[in-house]
Amino acid sequence: MNGRPVKHSLTLRGHRTSVSLEDLFWREFRRIAQARDMPLNQLAAEIDAARGDIGLASAIRVFVLQEALGAAS
Repeated sequence: MNGRPVKHSLTLRGHRTSVSLEDLFWREFRRIAQARDMPLNQLAAEIDAARGDIGLASAIRVFVLQEALGAAS
C-alpha cells in the first residue's frame, strides 16, 4: 500500500482547487459519493461548506472516517 497523498482537482462552487489525499481515502470518498448518487464535486462542496477552520483535505478524511465508523456500528 502506498501512503503518499495523491493530488486531484475538484470544482467547488465554480472554482477549481487541488486536494491531496491518500489513494485509500480517494477510493472511499468516490464510493460514498456514488452510493449517495451524487457527483464527487457536490459532496466535496457540502463538506467544504461545513468544515469550519480545518483544511479541506482533513475535512474529507474525517468525513470518510465518520462514514466508515457509522457503517460499522
